[in-house]
Amino acid sequence: MNSHNGGAQPSFDHILQVGLGFWASKTLLSAIELDVFTELARHPLPLAELRGRLGLHPRSAADFFDALVSMGFLERTGGLYSNAPATDLYLDRRKPTYVGGLLEMCNHRLYPFWSHLTEALRTGRPQNEIRTGAMPLFEALYADPARLKQFLAAMTGLSRGANQAIGRRFPWADYRTFADVGTAQGDLAVQIAAANPHLRGTGFDLPEVEPIFEEYALSNGVAPRLRFQAGNFFQDPLPQADVITMGHILHDWNMEAKQVLIGKAYEALPPGGALIVYEAIIDDDRRRNTFGLLMSLNMLIETQDGFDYTGADCAAWMRQAGFRDTRVEHLVGPDSMVVGIK
Repeated sequence: MNSHNGGAQPSFDHILQVGLGFWASKTLLSAIELDVFTELARHPLPLAELRGRLGLHPRSAADFFDALVSMGFLERTGGLYSNAPATDLYLDRRKPTYVGGLLEMCNHRLYPFWSHLTEALRTGRPQNEIRTGAMPLFEALYADPARLKQFLAAMTGLSRGANQAIGRRFPWADYRTFADVGTAQGDLAVQIAAANPHLRGTGFDLPEVEPIFEEYALSNGVAPRLRFQAGNFFQDPLPQADVITMGHILHDWNMEAKQVLIGKAYEALPPGGALIVYEAIIDDDRRRNTFGLLMSLNMLIETQDGFDYTGADCAAWMRQAGFRDTRVEHLVGPDSMVVGIK
């Protein structure tokens, strides 16, 4: 006898789809690692030639490529494989729109670390390099310029859509200067400057980031209006500007550190100045933004005590620091921004 109000028995399709989701994930990650999409961006290829160029064994090559077709990443017409429009734009590593750097990092780092999620949930301890006694991620990255550049480019891929939305939709006409705190490669600063020719901006990050920031600003044609300021946002004052931005920064830290950074931004702003905090802000009801909730679990894996938060949480921290007006505004996908006005 069915106990669900006499209705049909619930389907277990969703349970299987999520429970076996790693199958699809690893298939895509391996395709990026093997340069499938970069190879097909040149021109469509038949199975045998594509398999040969990638050095794959014949046993499962057709299953691999056809799985990518069924998931919408590849197309197959008349026996020729080609990229779907989105993969051609975003996963061809020769294009400036390439966002695969983030997924490369997921493949090499996060995929194995997430196998220890249960342990993390039981212990509250990170499960990344620290777990095996290796040098912590950020120390290792900043010690190796090549790895640091790759990592910062991956962060650009994660943030590009939100950065462009902030550059277009925030009322920048009311301001003259901005400072991007924890600027990384500098994509947020670049997108803001590109969309608003009257603005001058500062990228603030550790000294090792400076050449990467300057190269990126130069390659995007906005270098004359952007400058880099080296510093540690916990140890040094933040740059003074009309607007301060923090993208994917606060979730790395515990409650006290979050409040310290918001307070330092308040001190650096003039009356009427604005703080923009953005990341995968969790919806206030904590039911809909699955990506934001999973990102918070990723902070459990990656950091000592970082966590993601709701828009209401962030707005409350801003008001506690002295900001008089706050608002939460959706940007793109899972990302939203919280704005505080001094």
